[in-house]
Amino acid sequence: MVFAIIATLIPSLGLGLLSFRQNEAQISDNVTRELRTLTSDASREIELWIDKRAHEVRVSSTSNAVIDGLSAIARPQANIRANTVTKNPQALAHYLRSVQEKLDTFRELTVVNADGQVVASSAAAAAAVTLPDEWPPNSLTEGLVITPPHWDEQYTTTTLSIAVPVLSYDNLIMGALVAVLDLRTLQPHLKSAKKSPPGEVLLLDRDGRILVSSQIDAEKLKQLDASVLRRLQSQPGESLVFQGMTHREVIGLADVSENLPVTIVAERDRGEVYSAWVELRDMFLALVSALVIVVAAVAFQMGRSIVGPLQRLIGAADRIAGGDLEVRLTATRNDELGHLTQVFNQMADKLRHSHAEIMATNQAMQQQNQVLETLSITDSLTGLYNRSKLDAILSDELARFKRTQREFTLLMMDIDYFKTLNDTYGHITGDEILTAVARILVQSIRSIDYAARYGGDEFIIILVETSTDQALKTAERVRSQVENMRYSTNDSIIAVTVSIGVVQCQSGDMTPTAVFARADSALYGAKHAGRNRAFCVS
Repeated sequence: MVFAIIATLIPSLGLGLLSFRQNEAQISDNVTRELRTLTSDASREIELWIDKRAHEVRVSSTSNAVIDGLSAIARPQANIRANTVTKNPQALAHYLRSVQEKLDTFRELTVVNADGQVVASSAAAAAAVTLPDEWPPNSLTEGLVITPPHWDEQYTTTTLSIAVPVLSYDNLIMGALVAVLDLRTLQPHLKSAKKSPPGEVLLLDRDGRILVSSQIDAEKLKQLDASVLRRLQSQPGESLVFQGMTHREVIGLADVSENLPVTIVAERDRGEVYSAWVELRDMFLALVSALVIVVAAVAFQMGRSIVGPLQRLIGAADRIAGGDLEVRLTATRNDELGHLTQVFNQMADKLRHSHAEIMATNQAMQQQNQVLETLSITDSLTGLYNRSKLDAILSDELARFKRTQREFTLLMMDIDYFKTLNDTYGHITGDEILTAVARILVQSIRSIDYAARYGGDEFIIILVETSTDQALKTAERVRSQVENMRYSTNDSIIAVTVSIGVVQCQSGDMTPTAVFARADSALYGAKHAGRNRAFCVS
Protein backbone atom coordinates (compact mmCIF):
# COMPACT_ATOMS: atom_id res chain seq x y z
CA MET A 1 0.00 0.00 0.00
CA VAL A 2 2.78 2.39 0.94
CA PHE A 3 4.65 1.66 -2.27
CA ALA A 4 1.49 2.19 -4.29
CA ILE A 5 0.93 5.57 -2.67
CA ILE A 6 4.56 6.59 -3.26
CA ALA A 7 4.39 5.40 -6.89
CA THR A 8 1.36 7.62 -7.39
CA LEU A 9 2.64 10.57 -5.37
CA ILE A 10 6.04 11.02 -7.04
CA PRO A 11 4.77 11.36 -10.66
CA SER A 12 1.97 13.66 -9.48
CA LEU A 13 4.45 15.82 -7.59
CA GLY A 14 6.77 15.98 -10.61
CA LEU A 15 3.95 16.95 -12.99
CA GLY A 16 2.67 19.53 -10.54
CA LEU A 17 6.06 21.17 -10.14
CA LEU A 18 6.59 21.14 -13.93
CA SER A 19 3.20 22.75 -14.44
CA PHE A 20 3.98 25.45 -11.89
CA ARG A 21 7.36 26.09 -13.54
CA GLN A 22 5.76 26.50 -16.96
CA ASN A 23 3.08 28.75 -15.50
CA GLU A 24 5.77 30.89 -13.86
CA ALA A 25 7.59 31.25 -17.19
CA GLN A 26 4.34 32.22 -18.92
CA ILE A 27 3.61 34.86 -16.27
CA SER A 28 7.12 36.24 -16.72
CA ASP A 29 6.67 36.46 -20.50
CA ASN A 30 3.30 38.22 -20.14
CA VAL A 31 4.69 40.74 -17.66
CA THR A 32 7.65 41.42 -19.94
CA ARG A 33 5.31 42.14 -22.89
CA GLU A 34 3.21 44.47 -20.74
CA LEU A 35 6.28 46.35 -19.49
CA ARG A 36 7.56 46.71 -23.05
CA THR A 37 4.18 48.16 -24.00
CA LEU A 38 4.46 50.64 -21.13
CA THR A 39 7.92 51.83 -22.18
CA SER A 40 6.91 52.00 -25.85
CA ASP A 41 3.78 54.04 -25.09
CA ALA A 42 5.74 56.30 -22.74
CA SER A 43 8.42 56.89 -25.38
CA ARG A 44 5.77 57.82 -27.94
CA GLU A 45 4.02 60.17 -25.53
CA ILE A 46 7.35 61.83 -24.68
CA GLU A 47 7.99 62.40 -28.37
CA LEU A 48 4.53 63.96 -28.86
CA TRP A 49 4.93 66.09 -25.73
CA ILE A 50 8.36 67.38 -26.83
CA ASP A 51 7.08 68.12 -30.35
CA LYS A 52 4.14 70.08 -28.96
CA ARG A 53 6.30 72.07 -26.58
CA ALA A 54 8.84 72.79 -29.32
CA HIS A 55 6.02 73.99 -31.58
CA GLU A 56 4.76 76.34 -28.86
CA VAL A 57 8.25 77.77 -28.40
CA ARG A 58 8.70 78.23 -32.16
CA VAL A 59 5.33 80.02 -32.42
CA SER A 60 6.32 82.33 -29.61
CA SER A 61 9.71 83.00 -31.21
CA THR A 62 8.05 84.17 -34.44
CA SER A 63 5.75 86.64 -32.73
CA ASN A 64 6.13 90.30 -33.70
CA ALA A 65 6.65 91.26 -30.08
CA VAL A 66 9.71 89.04 -29.69
CA ILE A 67 11.19 89.92 -33.10
CA ASP A 68 10.58 93.67 -32.76
CA GLY A 69 11.74 93.73 -29.13
CA LEU A 70 14.97 91.88 -29.90
CA SER A 71 15.53 94.05 -33.01
CA ALA A 72 15.02 97.26 -31.03
CA ILE A 73 17.60 96.15 -28.45
CA ALA A 74 20.06 94.50 -30.80
CA ARG A 75 19.80 97.22 -33.51
CA PRO A 76 18.41 100.39 -31.90
CA GLN A 77 19.10 102.44 -35.06
CA ALA A 78 16.86 100.17 -37.15
CA ASN A 79 13.40 101.29 -38.20
CA ILE A 80 11.02 99.35 -35.96
CA ARG A 81 7.26 99.28 -36.48
CA ALA A 82 5.47 102.16 -34.93
CA ASN A 83 2.87 99.96 -33.20
CA THR A 84 5.40 97.70 -31.41
CA VAL A 85 4.90 97.32 -27.69
CA THR A 86 8.38 96.07 -26.99
CA LYS A 87 10.82 98.92 -27.50
CA ASN A 88 12.65 98.14 -24.24
CA PRO A 89 13.56 95.05 -22.19
CA GLN A 90 10.90 95.74 -19.55
CA ALA A 91 8.15 95.67 -22.13
CA LEU A 92 9.53 92.48 -23.69
CA ALA A 93 9.76 90.82 -20.26
CA HIS A 94 6.16 91.79 -19.59
CA TYR A 95 5.16 90.16 -22.85
CA LEU A 96 7.09 86.99 -21.99
CA ARG A 97 5.35 86.75 -18.61
CA SER A 98 1.96 87.09 -20.25
CA VAL A 99 2.79 84.24 -22.65
CA GLN A 100 4.12 82.09 -19.83
CA GLU A 101 0.95 82.51 -17.81
CA LYS A 102 -1.05 81.10 -20.70
CA LEU A 103 1.16 78.04 -21.08
CA ASP A 104 1.10 75.95 -17.91
CA THR A 105 4.03 73.78 -19.00
CA PHE A 106 6.40 76.78 -19.12
CA ARG A 107 8.27 77.86 -16.02
CA GLU A 108 10.35 80.51 -17.71
CA LEU A 109 10.72 82.27 -21.08
CA THR A 110 13.96 84.07 -21.81
CA VAL A 111 15.16 85.97 -24.86
CA VAL A 112 18.90 86.09 -25.45
CA ASN A 113 20.92 87.81 -28.14
CA ALA A 114 23.28 86.11 -30.57
CA ASP A 115 26.06 86.21 -27.96
CA GLY A 116 23.95 84.30 -25.43
CA GLN A 117 23.42 87.35 -23.19
CA VAL A 118 19.99 87.62 -21.57
CA VAL A 119 17.90 90.41 -23.11
CA ALA A 120 14.63 89.85 -21.28
CA SER A 121 13.10 87.09 -19.17
CA SER A 122 9.83 86.26 -17.49
CA ALA A 123 11.81 85.24 -14.41
CA ALA A 124 13.63 87.50 -12.03
CA ALA A 125 16.79 85.37 -12.41
CA ALA A 126 17.04 83.76 -15.81
CA ALA A 127 18.52 80.29 -16.18
CA ALA A 128 21.99 80.01 -17.70
CA VAL A 129 21.98 79.38 -21.46
CA THR A 130 24.67 78.19 -23.86
CA LEU A 131 23.81 78.65 -27.54
CA PRO A 132 25.37 76.60 -30.34
CA ASP A 133 28.17 78.15 -32.33
CA GLU A 134 26.29 77.47 -35.56
CA TRP A 135 22.58 76.92 -35.98
CA PRO A 136 21.43 74.33 -38.54
CA PRO A 137 20.29 75.62 -41.95
CA ASN A 138 16.66 74.82 -41.16
CA SER A 139 16.81 76.70 -37.86
CA LEU A 140 13.29 77.95 -38.27
CA THR A 141 11.84 74.45 -37.90
CA GLU A 142 14.35 72.74 -35.62
CA GLY A 143 14.61 73.32 -31.88
CA LEU A 144 17.48 72.33 -29.65
CA VAL A 145 17.35 70.84 -26.14
CA ILE A 146 19.94 72.99 -24.42
CA THR A 147 20.13 71.15 -21.08
CA PRO A 148 19.20 67.56 -20.22
CA PRO A 149 16.35 67.14 -17.75
CA HIS A 150 17.49 67.84 -14.20
CA TRP A 151 16.25 68.89 -10.78
CA ASP A 152 15.82 72.67 -10.66
CA GLU A 153 16.29 74.04 -7.15
CA GLN A 154 14.80 77.41 -8.15
CA TYR A 155 11.48 75.88 -9.20
CA THR A 156 11.72 72.78 -6.95
CA THR A 157 10.85 70.52 -9.84
CA THR A 158 12.50 68.71 -12.73
CA THR A 159 12.95 70.88 -15.79
CA LEU A 160 14.45 70.90 -19.25
CA SER A 161 15.27 73.82 -21.55
CA ILE A 162 14.39 74.17 -25.24
CA ALA A 163 15.88 76.94 -27.34
CA VAL A 164 14.85 78.03 -30.84
CA PRO A 165 16.44 80.83 -32.88
CA VAL A 166 14.75 84.20 -33.31
CA LEU A 167 15.00 85.40 -36.91
CA SER A 168 14.66 88.95 -38.12
CA TYR A 169 12.24 89.84 -40.89
CA ASP A 170 15.07 89.37 -43.39
CA ASN A 171 15.83 85.84 -41.95
CA LEU A 172 18.96 86.76 -39.97
CA ILE A 173 19.51 85.10 -36.58
CA MET A 174 19.34 87.77 -33.89
CA GLY A 175 19.24 85.49 -30.85
CA ALA A 176 17.11 82.75 -29.34
CA LEU A 177 14.01 82.17 -27.26
CA VAL A 178 14.69 79.75 -24.40
CA ALA A 179 11.82 77.99 -22.63
CA VAL A 180 12.27 76.20 -19.30
CA LEU A 181 9.66 73.44 -19.21
CA ASP A 182 8.17 71.81 -16.11
CA LEU A 183 8.77 68.09 -16.68
CA ARG A 184 6.10 67.19 -14.13
CA THR A 185 3.46 68.23 -16.64
CA LEU A 186 4.54 65.16 -18.61
CA GLN A 187 3.35 62.88 -15.79
CA PRO A 188 -0.29 62.40 -16.97
CA HIS A 189 0.97 61.40 -20.43
CA LEU A 190 3.34 58.63 -19.28
CA LYS A 191 0.57 56.13 -18.62
CA SER A 192 -3.14 55.87 -19.37
CA ALA A 193 -5.19 54.87 -16.37
CA LYS A 194 -7.66 52.95 -18.58
CA LYS A 195 -5.67 51.61 -21.53
CA SER A 196 -2.16 51.03 -20.19
CA PRO A 197 -1.14 47.71 -18.59
CA PRO A 198 -0.51 47.66 -14.83
CA GLY A 199 2.84 48.97 -13.67
CA GLU A 200 4.72 52.19 -13.06
CA VAL A 201 6.70 54.27 -15.56
CA LEU A 202 9.72 56.22 -14.35
CA LEU A 203 12.03 58.62 -16.16
CA LEU A 204 15.59 58.53 -14.81
CA ASP A 205 18.57 60.75 -15.48
CA ARG A 206 22.01 59.38 -16.27
CA ASP A 207 22.75 58.86 -12.55
CA GLY A 208 19.56 56.91 -11.89
CA ARG A 209 17.68 59.74 -10.13
CA ILE A 210 13.97 59.95 -10.81
CA LEU A 211 12.88 62.90 -12.91
CA VAL A 212 9.19 62.10 -13.16
CA SER A 213 6.96 59.13 -12.37
CA SER A 214 3.58 58.01 -13.70
CA GLN A 215 1.86 57.77 -10.32
CA ILE A 216 3.98 58.73 -7.33
CA ASP A 217 5.83 61.78 -6.16
CA ALA A 218 9.36 61.54 -7.55
CA GLU A 219 10.72 63.64 -4.71
CA LYS A 220 9.95 60.87 -2.24
CA LEU A 221 11.68 58.11 -4.20
CA LYS A 222 15.27 57.00 -3.72
CA GLN A 223 17.89 56.80 -6.42
CA LEU A 224 18.15 53.56 -8.40
CA ASP A 225 21.28 51.55 -7.63
CA ALA A 226 24.00 52.26 -10.20
CA SER A 227 24.72 48.57 -10.88
CA VAL A 228 21.02 47.88 -11.50
CA LEU A 229 20.82 50.87 -13.86
CA ARG A 230 23.80 49.58 -15.86
CA ARG A 231 22.23 46.13 -16.14
CA LEU A 232 18.96 47.60 -17.36
CA GLN A 233 20.66 49.86 -19.89
CA SER A 234 22.87 47.03 -21.19
CA GLN A 235 19.79 44.83 -21.83
CA PRO A 236 17.07 47.18 -23.17
CA GLY A 237 13.70 45.51 -23.42
CA GLU A 238 14.75 42.54 -21.26
CA SER A 239 13.03 42.14 -17.90
CA LEU A 240 15.07 41.81 -14.70
CA VAL A 241 14.23 41.28 -11.05
CA PHE A 242 15.77 43.90 -8.76
CA GLN A 243 15.14 46.08 -5.73
CA GLY A 244 12.92 48.76 -7.18
CA MET A 245 12.00 52.27 -6.20
CA THR A 246 8.27 51.66 -5.84
CA HIS A 247 8.41 48.27 -4.12
CA ARG A 248 10.96 46.13 -2.32
CA GLU A 249 11.30 43.66 -5.22
CA VAL A 250 10.08 44.41 -8.73
CA ILE A 251 10.16 43.08 -12.26
CA GLY A 252 11.30 45.83 -14.59
CA LEU A 253 12.92 46.71 -17.87
CA ALA A 254 14.33 49.86 -19.44
CA ASP A 255 14.44 51.68 -22.74
CA VAL A 256 16.29 54.81 -23.84
CA SER A 257 14.26 57.72 -25.19
CA GLU A 258 15.27 59.00 -28.61
CA ASN A 259 14.07 62.52 -27.83
CA LEU A 260 15.37 63.04 -24.30
CA PRO A 261 18.65 61.93 -22.67
CA VAL A 262 16.71 59.87 -20.13
CA THR A 263 16.14 56.21 -19.35
CA ILE A 264 12.53 55.01 -19.36
CA VAL A 265 11.98 52.31 -16.73
CA ALA A 266 8.75 50.34 -16.38
CA GLU A 267 8.42 48.20 -13.27
CA ARG A 268 5.82 46.18 -11.44
CA ASP A 269 5.66 44.71 -7.96
CA ARG A 270 6.88 41.12 -8.20
CA GLY A 271 4.85 40.08 -5.17
CA GLU A 272 1.67 41.35 -6.84
CA VAL A 273 2.49 39.60 -10.13
CA TYR A 274 3.08 36.22 -8.55
CA SER A 275 0.62 36.47 -5.64
CA ALA A 276 -1.97 34.12 -7.18
CA TRP A 277 0.76 31.77 -8.40
CA VAL A 278 2.38 31.67 -4.95
CA GLU A 279 -0.98 30.99 -3.32
CA LEU A 280 -1.65 28.02 -5.62
CA ARG A 281 1.89 26.75 -5.13
CA ASP A 282 1.58 26.90 -1.35
CA MET A 283 -1.74 25.04 -1.46
CA PHE A 284 -0.16 22.36 -3.66
CA LEU A 285 2.85 22.00 -1.35
CA ALA A 286 0.56 21.83 1.69
CA LEU A 287 -1.43 19.02 0.07
CA VAL A 288 1.73 17.13 -0.82
CA SER A 289 3.06 17.62 2.71
CA ALA A 290 -0.15 16.22 4.17
CA LEU A 291 0.08 13.16 1.92
CA VAL A 292 3.72 12.66 2.89
CA ILE A 293 2.80 12.78 6.59
CA VAL A 294 0.06 10.18 6.07
CA VAL A 295 2.41 7.88 4.15
CA ALA A 296 5.10 8.33 6.79
CA ALA A 297 2.67 7.43 9.57
CA VAL A 298 1.57 4.27 7.78
CA ALA A 299 5.16 3.31 7.03
CA PHE A 300 6.17 3.90 10.64
CA GLN A 301 3.41 1.64 11.88
CA MET A 302 4.43 -1.11 9.48
CA GLY A 303 8.07 -0.67 10.40
CA ARG A 304 7.40 -1.25 14.06
CA SER A 305 5.77 -4.61 13.44
CA ILE A 306 7.75 -6.05 10.50
CA VAL A 307 10.51 -3.80 9.24
CA GLY A 308 11.99 -2.98 12.66
CA PRO A 309 13.71 -6.33 13.26
CA LEU A 310 14.90 -6.42 9.66
CA GLN A 311 16.34 -2.94 10.04
CA ARG A 312 18.28 -4.06 13.10
CA LEU A 313 19.72 -6.96 11.13
CA ILE A 314 20.58 -4.64 8.23
CA GLY A 315 22.17 -2.15 10.62
CA ALA A 316 24.27 -4.90 12.23
CA ALA A 317 25.34 -6.13 8.78
CA ASP A 318 26.31 -2.57 7.82
CA ARG A 319 28.40 -2.25 10.95
CA ILE A 320 30.20 -5.48 10.12
CA ALA A 321 30.73 -4.23 6.56
CA GLY A 322 32.16 -1.03 8.07
CA GLY A 323 34.67 -3.04 10.13
CA ASP A 324 32.86 -3.32 13.48
CA LEU A 325 33.01 -7.07 14.18
CA GLU A 326 31.93 -6.76 17.83
CA VAL A 327 28.27 -6.72 16.83
CA ARG A 328 25.97 -9.20 18.55
CA LEU A 329 22.19 -9.23 18.43
CA THR A 330 19.80 -10.52 21.08
CA ALA A 331 17.43 -13.19 19.79
CA THR A 332 14.11 -12.65 21.58
CA ARG A 333 11.76 -14.14 18.99
CA ASN A 334 11.05 -17.79 18.14
CA ASP A 335 10.01 -17.20 14.55
CA GLU A 336 12.00 -16.96 11.35
CA LEU A 337 13.47 -13.61 12.37
CA GLY A 338 14.74 -15.12 15.62
CA HIS A 339 16.42 -18.00 13.76
CA LEU A 340 17.95 -15.52 11.33
CA THR A 341 19.34 -13.55 14.29
CA GLN A 342 21.03 -16.68 15.74
CA VAL A 343 22.60 -17.54 12.39
CA PHE A 344 23.80 -13.95 12.10
CA ASN A 345 25.54 -14.14 15.50
CA GLN A 346 27.32 -17.38 14.51
CA MET A 347 28.51 -15.75 11.30
CA ALA A 348 29.80 -12.72 13.25
CA ASP A 349 31.76 -15.02 15.63
CA LYS A 350 33.51 -16.74 12.70
CA LEU A 351 34.28 -13.37 11.09
CA ARG A 352 35.87 -12.08 14.32
CA HIS A 353 38.10 -15.15 14.57
CA SER A 354 39.17 -14.89 10.91
CA HIS A 355 39.71 -11.16 11.19
CA ALA A 356 42.05 -11.56 14.15
CA GLU A 357 44.22 -14.02 12.21
CA ILE A 358 44.28 -11.74 9.16
CA MET A 359 45.20 -8.67 11.20
CA ALA A 360 48.12 -10.46 12.84
CA THR A 361 49.45 -11.58 9.47
CA ASN A 362 48.88 -8.12 7.97
CA GLN A 363 50.74 -6.38 10.79
CA ALA A 364 53.77 -8.60 10.27
CA MET A 365 53.72 -7.86 6.53
CA GLN A 366 53.43 -4.11 7.12
CA GLN A 367 56.46 -4.14 9.39
CA GLN A 368 58.45 -6.01 6.76
CA ASN A 369 57.27 -3.61 4.05
CA GLN A 370 58.29 -0.60 6.12
CA VAL A 371 61.77 -2.06 6.57
CA LEU A 372 62.04 -2.76 2.85
CA GLU A 373 60.79 0.73 1.96
CA THR A 374 63.29 2.33 4.32
CA LEU A 375 66.11 0.29 2.84
CA SER A 376 65.06 1.19 -0.70
CA ILE A 377 65.19 4.98 -0.16
CA THR A 378 68.01 5.45 2.37
CA ASP A 379 71.75 5.16 2.23
CA SER A 380 72.86 2.20 4.36
CA LEU A 381 75.97 3.97 5.71
CA THR A 382 74.69 7.49 6.59
CA GLY A 383 70.95 6.90 6.98
CA LEU A 384 70.26 9.81 4.59
CA TYR A 385 68.12 9.53 1.47
CA ASN A 386 69.88 7.72 -1.39
CA ARG A 387 70.37 8.92 -4.96
CA SER A 388 67.18 7.29 -6.26
CA LYS A 389 65.02 8.96 -3.60
CA LEU A 390 66.87 12.25 -4.16
CA ASP A 391 65.95 12.24 -7.87
CA ALA A 392 62.28 11.64 -7.00
CA ILE A 393 62.27 14.44 -4.39
CA LEU A 394 63.90 16.92 -6.77
CA SER A 395 61.44 16.02 -9.57
CA ASP A 396 58.52 16.68 -7.20
CA GLU A 397 59.99 20.02 -6.10
CA LEU A 398 60.51 21.12 -9.73
CA ALA A 399 56.92 20.21 -10.58
CA ARG A 400 55.64 22.14 -7.56
CA PHE A 401 57.79 25.15 -8.48
CA LYS A 402 56.34 25.23 -12.01
CA ARG A 403 52.84 24.91 -10.58
CA THR A 404 52.98 27.35 -7.64
CA GLN A 405 56.21 29.37 -8.26
CA ARG A 406 57.35 28.56 -4.71
CA GLU A 407 61.13 28.62 -4.79
CA PHE A 408 63.53 26.09 -3.30
CA THR A 409 67.33 26.03 -2.95
CA LEU A 410 69.75 23.14 -3.43
CA LEU A 411 73.06 22.77 -1.61
CA MET A 412 75.70 20.39 -3.05
CA MET A 413 78.72 19.69 -0.83
CA ASP A 414 81.63 17.34 -0.55
CA ILE A 415 84.32 16.76 2.06
CA ASP A 416 87.57 18.54 1.23
CA TYR A 417 90.49 16.19 0.46
CA PHE A 418 88.37 13.17 1.41
CA LYS A 419 90.42 10.83 -0.80
CA THR A 420 93.55 11.86 1.08
CA LEU A 421 91.80 11.20 4.41
CA ASN A 422 90.66 7.83 3.16
CA ASP A 423 94.12 6.86 1.95
CA THR A 424 95.81 8.15 5.12
CA TYR A 425 93.50 6.84 7.86
CA GLY A 426 91.70 4.01 6.11
CA HIS A 427 88.21 3.37 4.76
CA ILE A 428 86.72 2.63 8.17
CA THR A 429 87.75 6.06 9.40
CA GLY A 430 86.46 7.58 6.14
CA ASP A 431 83.08 5.90 6.67
CA GLU A 432 82.90 7.22 10.24
CA ILE A 433 83.66 10.76 8.98
CA LEU A 434 80.85 10.44 6.39
CA THR A 435 78.48 9.33 9.14
CA ALA A 436 79.47 12.24 11.40
CA VAL A 437 78.96 14.78 8.60
CA ALA A 438 75.55 13.24 7.81
CA ARG A 439 74.46 13.73 11.46
CA ILE A 440 75.43 17.42 11.24
CA LEU A 441 73.34 17.80 8.06
CA VAL A 442 70.26 16.25 9.68
CA GLN A 443 70.62 18.49 12.75
CA SER A 444 71.04 21.64 10.61
CA ILE A 445 67.86 21.46 8.49
CA ARG A 446 64.15 21.76 9.18
CA SER A 447 61.67 18.88 9.18
CA ILE A 448 60.36 19.97 5.76
CA ASP A 449 63.83 19.97 4.15
CA TYR A 450 65.68 16.98 2.69
CA ALA A 451 69.25 15.66 3.07
CA ALA A 452 70.68 12.93 0.82
CA ARG A 453 73.95 11.26 -0.05
CA TYR A 454 74.65 12.06 -3.68
CA GLY A 455 77.55 9.61 -4.00
CA GLY A 456 80.98 9.02 -2.45
CA ASP A 457 81.72 12.00 -0.21
CA GLU A 458 79.11 14.29 -1.87
CA PHE A 459 75.89 15.29 -0.12
CA ILE A 460 72.77 17.20 -1.25
CA ILE A 461 70.44 19.38 0.84
CA ILE A 462 67.11 20.63 -0.60
CA LEU A 463 65.72 23.64 1.33
CA VAL A 464 61.98 24.02 0.62
CA GLU A 465 60.57 27.57 0.13
CA THR A 466 63.95 29.09 0.95
CA SER A 467 65.62 32.10 -0.66
CA THR A 468 69.28 32.26 -1.64
CA ASP A 469 70.17 34.46 1.36
CA GLN A 470 68.58 32.02 3.80
CA ALA A 471 70.24 29.09 2.04
CA LEU A 472 73.66 30.73 2.33
CA LYS A 473 73.11 31.14 6.08
CA THR A 474 72.24 27.44 6.37
CA ALA A 475 75.27 26.50 4.28
CA GLU A 476 77.54 28.60 6.46
CA ARG A 477 76.09 27.00 9.60
CA VAL A 478 76.76 23.50 8.20
CA ARG A 479 80.27 24.48 7.11
CA SER A 480 81.07 25.97 10.52
CA GLN A 481 79.79 22.94 12.45
CA VAL A 482 81.78 20.54 10.26
CA GLU A 483 84.90 22.68 10.65
CA ASN A 484 84.49 22.70 14.44
CA MET A 485 84.07 18.94 14.51
CA ARG A 486 87.21 17.09 15.66
CA TYR A 487 87.55 13.40 14.96
CA SER A 488 90.15 11.38 16.86
CA THR A 489 91.72 8.19 15.53
CA ASN A 490 94.97 6.46 16.43
CA ASP A 491 95.97 9.34 18.72
CA SER A 492 95.50 11.77 15.79
CA ILE A 493 93.05 14.68 15.55
CA ILE A 494 91.50 14.90 12.10
CA ALA A 495 90.21 18.28 10.93
CA VAL A 496 87.39 18.01 8.40
CA THR A 497 86.04 20.80 6.17
CA VAL A 498 83.44 20.91 3.39
CA SER A 499 82.95 22.98 0.25
CA ILE A 500 79.36 23.89 -0.59
CA GLY A 501 77.76 25.01 -3.83
CA VAL A 502 74.41 26.85 -3.55
CA VAL A 503 71.87 27.26 -6.40
CA GLN A 504 68.26 28.35 -6.46
CA CYS A 505 65.61 26.85 -8.73
CA GLN A 506 65.00 28.68 -12.00
CA SER A 507 62.24 28.58 -14.59
CA GLY A 508 64.68 27.03 -17.07
CA ASP A 509 65.32 23.98 -14.86
CA MET A 510 63.43 21.24 -16.70
CA THR A 511 65.04 18.14 -15.13
CA PRO A 512 66.92 17.23 -11.94
CA THR A 513 70.06 16.82 -14.06
CA ALA A 514 69.94 20.52 -14.99
CA VAL A 515 69.80 21.52 -11.33
CA PHE A 516 72.61 19.11 -10.39
CA ALA A 517 74.76 20.54 -13.20
CA ARG A 518 74.36 24.10 -11.90
CA ALA A 519 74.98 22.95 -8.32
CA ASP A 520 78.10 21.09 -9.42
CA SER A 521 79.33 24.29 -11.08
CA ALA A 522 78.73 26.21 -7.83
CA LEU A 523 80.61 23.49 -5.88
CA TYR A 524 83.52 23.83 -8.30
CA GLY A 525 83.46 27.59 -7.64
CA ALA A 526 83.72 26.96 -3.89
CA LYS A 527 86.73 24.66 -4.40
CA HIS A 528 88.36 27.00 -6.83
CA ALA A 529 87.98 29.84 -4.30
CA GLY A 530 90.00 27.89 -1.72
CA ARG A 531 87.63 25.21 -0.32
CA ASN A 532 86.02 25.28 3.15
CA ARG A 533 83.42 27.81 1.99
CA ALA A 534 79.95 28.20 0.46
CA PHE A 535 79.66 29.56 -3.06
CA CYS A 536 76.41 30.64 -4.75
CA VAL A 537 75.71 30.69 -8.48
CA SER A 538 72.68 32.73 -9.55
